[in-house]
Amino acid sequence: MNDAIQALLHPKSIAVIGASSDFNKINGRTLKALVDKKYAGRILPVNPKYQTLLDLPCYPDVASIPGTVDLAVVAVPAKHVPDTLRALGKKGVKAAVVFSSGFSEVGGDGIRLEAELKKAIQESGVRILGPNCLGLVNVAENVMATFSQFSLGPTPDGPAAFVTQSGALGTATAGTARKRGLNFGYFVNTGNEVDVQFVDIMRAIIAEDRIKVGAGYIEGLKNGPGLLEVAEDALQRAKPIVLTKVGRTKAGAKAIASHTGSLAGEDAVFDGVIRQRGIIRARSDEQLLDFVDIFSQCGLPGGKGIGFITRSGGAGALMADRAEEIGLDVATLSAETTDALRKVVPAFGSTSNPVDITAQGLVNPALMRDSLKILLSDPKVDIAVLWLSFTDKYAEVTAQSFIEAKAQTSKPFIVCWMGMPDIAAKLMREGGVPFLRSAEAAVDAAAALVRYAEARRNWLSDATARAALQLPKPALPAAAGAVSSMEGQALLQSFGVPTAAAKLAKTADEAVAAANALGYPVVLKIESPDILHKTEAKGVALNLGDEAAVRSAYAALIANAKQYKADARIAGVLVQAMAKGDVELVIGLKRDATFGPVVMVGLGGVLIEVFKDVVFRAAPVTEAEALRMLDELKCKVILDGVRGKPPVNKKTLAQMISAVSRFGAAAGPRLAELDLNPVLAGPQGVTAVDWLMVLE
Repeated sequence: MNDAIQALLHPKSIAVIGASSDFNKINGRTLKALVDKKYAGRILPVNPKYQTLLDLPCYPDVASIPGTVDLAVVAVPAKHVPDTLRALGKKGVKAAVVFSSGFSEVGGDGIRLEAELKKAIQESGVRILGPNCLGLVNVAENVMATFSQFSLGPTPDGPAAFVTQSGALGTATAGTARKRGLNFGYFVNTGNEVDVQFVDIMRAIIAEDRIKVGAGYIEGLKNGPGLLEVAEDALQRAKPIVLTKVGRTKAGAKAIASHTGSLAGEDAVFDGVIRQRGIIRARSDEQLLDFVDIFSQCGLPGGKGIGFITRSGGAGALMADRAEEIGLDVATLSAETTDALRKVVPAFGSTSNPVDITAQGLVNPALMRDSLKILLSDPKVDIAVLWLSFTDKYAEVTAQSFIEAKAQTSKPFIVCWMGMPDIAAKLMREGGVPFLRSAEAAVDAAAALVRYAEARRNWLSDATARAALQLPKPALPAAAGAVSSMEGQALLQSFGVPTAAAKLAKTADEAVAAANALGYPVVLKIESPDILHKTEAKGVALNLGDEAAVRSAYAALIANAKQYKADARIAGVLVQAMAKGDVELVIGLKRDATFGPVVMVGLGGVLIEVFKDVVFRAAPVTEAEALRMLDELKCKVILDGVRGKPPVNKKTLAQMISAVSRFGAAAGPRLAELDLNPVLAGPQGVTAVDWLMVLE
């Protein structure tokens, strides 16, 4: 695969199979683009209808091509593609781009044809990009293996690469980028991904020195672990990856046994897992371009303190509101900073954050530059956003002031210039000054910089702890389905997961004996592999203080279980000591189809699926990562203690999350789901009082 990817991205020779003299057609545009862009390698058109094309010899078939071929562009009807691949294999071609459509995307006979194509790939050894794709462009080497409009017009090189599963939207996004002056060094459309996938391309491209930012559009991810490996490599290289992924709805949430399973919608898991690996998600194609543009030109902030300089008090308030909404800290400026600002800001302006230099900045462009230098000198300001509008008369002078400011500070800043004149945009892009044209876009981009920088610091600082995570193989029961409570407890305790003391009672007398041994008050719970959610069956009795209460509760639970499900297999009643805790949480595991084992934490209890306040990560996680999961919860203020309640012991809670995640990673694919709900958390520690484990 590695050799094939290199042949795709850096071919020394390209054969165009099915080349045409009509350069407006799909099978003619590639040949024309290669010649027009002066591709330096050998260009080898193949079509028995022609002897020459664009003054190049045209060969009747693949076998007739002299010498070796690195890459073939296949533009023939779908039914001929498998045999074409076999011919390319005999020629020793390593890789092919298949434009042809008519495979699984059309259903019916296309599905059969795609199966034949896969067989031809195996037989020929030719790795393919596609089918049903627009191909790829490597701007630096003028590799125009595409029929996309991206190859038309100027194709200047750039520090970002764009890999897209959608051809039409990908082309539109790349075209929009070019119009705003953002240039992609690579454009790759992966199509049906029968062989080479999004992850394979991004892995190779992100490793290239000239590429500083990876961008992608994803419709369906086939290799989740591969994406995480690419993200980890990108974090080591300090190269941000920005993705837009469709499917923000509740895709894939089915009626499964555990709360974790029902809440683990594809998008919720995707969000949590990529955040863990520093991938930045953009909510639209436009925002993707904003983020890529800023990452291409901006350094990384050292924290999340943000400062604003504006020529409008209203714009400053708008940006400050947005910053707080998305988790940035609007910095409180030091007395030294405000004193320094008073010396340059007009008396009728504002020297607090946001700093308002008023309309005076319109006639004195240096005012914003000087204010910015002072603002960025404040230790609580890690990044700044500057707002201005129009300024046609002083456009060049203003742009130059920003260029000078960038040279004089090491902290990043973003210019929001509404109604920006074209000459200013040209000068600032040439000067490497990052700019956007709306206030919210600029603040969102600043937040993306902050999130990536924080994720990278966290990932690097956790390296030793990740390497030290122990994953001993647990001895799972052989039977499929729900694991008994006692067996599940033993498995969890072997990984250091604290659970409430429990005993199984098969008679009322045994229940009383267990309660006497554990100490009153106790809880009784029905134990049945056919009753997974005990409260629904009225299968829980709380705070039982004596022998009589235990006997009465035992009889009631058995009766309730039989009424709930007449044929339920009843193993007895679980007797537990009453546990203490101020906050109910849930910790769970699920084997995700894309990423493998994922761990979840959230607000627990019976209303978990109502509030849906949960966070996911790929397992295993370190204790430090578990603490970050807690910090992402909407209910995190509850953990710090509210209405007189003491704060939860977050350290022991993080230890528990990490232990559960290690169990999930070690258990392997047979562990389908695990719920610890509720987990009672308080100042003294945490205890799981109920658990449900399901095996394949």
